[in-house]
Amino acid sequence: MKFAFYTLGCKVNQYETQAMEQRLTALGHELGDWTEPCDGFIVNTCTVTAVSDKKCRNIIRRVRKANPDAVVGVCGCYAQTKPEEVQALEVDVLAGTADRMAFLDAVVEEAAQRIRQSRQFWEKATAHREFERLPAGGLAARTRAMLKVQDGCCNYCSYCIIPYARGPIRSLPLSEAVEQAAALADEGYRELVVTGIEISSWGVEFRDGSSLKDLLSALCAAVPSMRVRLGSLEPRTITEDFCKTLAPFKNLCPQFHLSLQSGCDTVLKRMNRKYDTARYLESVTLLRQYFPHCAITTDLIVAFPGETEAEFQASLDFLKTCAFAQVHVFPYSRREGTPAAKIDGQHSNDEKARRSNEAGAVADALAQQYRQVMVGRTYAVLFEQPEGRDFTGHAENYVKVYVEADGLHNQVLPVEIVSVEADGVRGRLV
Repeated sequence: MKFAFYTLGCKVNQYETQAMEQRLTALGHELGDWTEPCDGFIVNTCTVTAVSDKKCRNIIRRVRKANPDAVVGVCGCYAQTKPEEVQALEVDVLAGTADRMAFLDAVVEEAAQRIRQSRQFWEKATAHREFERLPAGGLAARTRAMLKVQDGCCNYCSYCIIPYARGPIRSLPLSEAVEQAAALADEGYRELVVTGIEISSWGVEFRDGSSLKDLLSALCAAVPSMRVRLGSLEPRTITEDFCKTLAPFKNLCPQFHLSLQSGCDTVLKRMNRKYDTARYLESVTLLRQYFPHCAITTDLIVAFPGETEAEFQASLDFLKTCAFAQVHVFPYSRREGTPAAKIDGQHSNDEKARRSNEAGAVADALAQQYRQVMVGRTYAVLFEQPEGRDFTGHAENYVKVYVEADGLHNQVLPVEIVSVEADGVRGRLV
């Protein structure tokens, strides 16, 4: 049979989708595109914002309308937190954020039976007690592979629904992570992306002193032929010991995504974040000391409930102080069931848009400044795909690089940067 996937949200969702793809192909099924007729469709959902929920509902409706006789299975964070809303969209198989293989078996079984008149829901409650082991790998035609090492979150930031969708922290044991990474290197992947819901908490439940730096040093040592790139980190992860341990590994990509969310201490406190701007700046300073010219990227939430104009401007000033290579700007999204949803001072959509645009302009300027510093320097670029007359890829710092060439897929080559592009830089092979 033929099955197609549609994935919304983060790298963890992408990882879990590719694992389900591997399962289906191993069973002898064919992978199709979600825009073409298939026997079954799997939608892997996200619920990080209200906009994410809306996107999930829209794509489920589109798939159902275009394929009335196909089986539609829905899993992921939105399905975990709002199963009744998903059921109302005429889906056949429903799961949350665990037991993906059993969910997939249910989709296959439903597609095989084709008993549309007596549709039966397969709904699996998630216990969230053990780390769900899924095969590591990359999505079709990818040059980089993802390795999910952690799931769940216990931070309970006041604006975030994810701890309720994903449950408590669970970690992949170090030995299994190393084994999977080595297998991916043997398969020819050139880059390993270490991902999870909150990878900074990797290993805490083992209660043996294990921490993320132990996992990362073991992975870097195990796959010297692969670049190792990190997912999002909490600022508290960056200590001098962390930097000293990892700086000797030349295959660790010098790009660090440190979650910020606000550059104002009073807002950070209302968000229930576990740091202040002084601690955050300490992390930035340490990274630049031990990883010269590294790219530090972040996320920023604007128009958080009660955020004054002065607090907003303080955030913008802090962005400039940190000189980020890239900033992802998000307007605050009110999530039912979170403490922030009840905070006074909810902003209008117009005000959210204004602040998003202003913060976006600052982010664009900082990105251009960082890329300008790259001009004249040489970087190792992992080439991924052709774009017109160019072949594009990403440097170690995850800046997109354009080179006028062809036939470079999955090669890592030195490139001298010669100019700045709107969304990256242009270079020439050396």
